[in-house]
Amino acid sequence: MIERVSEGWWRRLQAIERWRSMLTPLTAALCLGLAGCASIEAPPAPANVAPIAAAPRTSAGAPVSPERKRLIDAFGGEYYAPSTETYLDGVLAKLAPASGASAQPYRVALLNSPVVNAFALPSGDIFITRGLLALADDTSEIAAVMAHEIAHVTARHATQRAEFEKTAALFNRVNAQVLGQPQAADEAEARSQLAIARFSRQQEFEADQIGIKDTANAGFDPYGASRFLTALGEWSALRASISGAGTADRPDMMATHPSTPERISQAVAEARQFGAPAGVGSRGRDAYLAAIDGLAFGDDPSQGVVRGTTFIHPKLGFAFEAPEGFTLENQTSALIGVGQAGGEALRVDSVAIADSTPVASAIASGWIDGLKTTSVEAMQIGGLEAATAVAQGEQWSFRLGAVRLNGRLYRLIFAARSLSPAVDSEFRASLQSFHLINAQDSALAAAQTIKVVAAGSTDTAESMATRMAFLSRPLDQFLILNGLERDVPLVAGQHYKIVAE
Repeated sequence: MIERVSEGWWRRLQAIERWRSMLTPLTAALCLGLAGCASIEAPPAPANVAPIAAAPRTSAGAPVSPERKRLIDAFGGEYYAPSTETYLDGVLAKLAPASGASAQPYRVALLNSPVVNAFALPSGDIFITRGLLALADDTSEIAAVMAHEIAHVTARHATQRAEFEKTAALFNRVNAQVLGQPQAADEAEARSQLAIARFSRQQEFEADQIGIKDTANAGFDPYGASRFLTALGEWSALRASISGAGTADRPDMMATHPSTPERISQAVAEARQFGAPAGVGSRGRDAYLAAIDGLAFGDDPSQGVVRGTTFIHPKLGFAFEAPEGFTLENQTSALIGVGQAGGEALRVDSVAIADSTPVASAIASGWIDGLKTTSVEAMQIGGLEAATAVAQGEQWSFRLGAVRLNGRLYRLIFAARSLSPAVDSEFRASLQSFHLINAQDSALAAAQTIKVVAAGSTDTAESMATRMAFLSRPLDQFLILNGLERDVPLVAGQHYKIVAE
């Protein structure tokens, strides 16, 4: 049976673009995959999963809750790096007693996601993405992140937020029933999202205050928090600039951990209570860099990679080019694209298709509202059986594409406020770019890793950046990844992070 996609999905996508800076990481990740059982690739067969390396004082062997599993799945699954996990275990072992919550069991899990994020569940589960590990520059910074998340747990922030959201949701339902007007109801929901955002912001300041105190009490440099917050803001701004988006281009830590100047200033003020900068606590930079040396960086090729407007999936064997100006986000359930400041969008996913079912019949089977059956056109794309059609909703117009490959129907759904001939031509060109992966694609999708190197006597930030020239704006990425300011000379013999293929 072909999965149905309604126009409401596209309205919700637009809402996500409008409010994604206010959503929790889990909500943002899960809301982008709304097509039921559809996914980029076929669901994997059940398998035994190796247990996470347990930190001291953790509840090893605890059952995996549905919420924990959803979080892990939403962020690319678990990432196994035993030496890195062991190092984080040691940091957590120092932080947990300092938090004063000796009765709370904690455990840390690494997530196979390039986005910069960390979060906690009331159960004491602390999740850290490899993208965040790459951005942090020393032990005190990662300790600050972990202490911040422990603070969320000890202060019961998740429970408080859940109650706040339940109240807001109830208000929205009652208000919608009374108003009886979709536009007014949307405005009420927007106000509710703003209230939730303000509530979350207050929690972040409180978690900062608690976390910095616990970091200092555990013997780490309390200024690690402000340094990481600075790097977080710079990284988010860089990613937004590279993508051409007005806000962060991924559902990353900026969603609910805004790195505002006010927040950084307050973090510095809190740290000053324990002493002057460089005069208190351990930074542990070399030890941390050694722990993350060889860490995967960027998209995981086994899950598909985004290279500008190109999407390549080596495992599934295809690639295609999105329309110019689109920002792509690779989720586990679908590839999402947004262009023209949210006025255009695309989604790519796949569903199973029987060998006996023609692709033209599949695309006409009603998996999107408003499909014009007279527009269905059978075609060949890159030697593969395919079809295209158009659909019309109340607010969006659609160009649909479907391609058969290895027993799956790959669905490319393009949407625009107005499907003018020029826009439709761009969408069709993107659809027709779908092709079997070639050698050039494979080279472009090569895995990337963090490599820690010592600076030579003649090395500069610019010379280091040339070693990762395959990245967009490599000098800016090198500076932010290493917590450096522009035009500050490197120290010969000191270790720095670069990204290597």
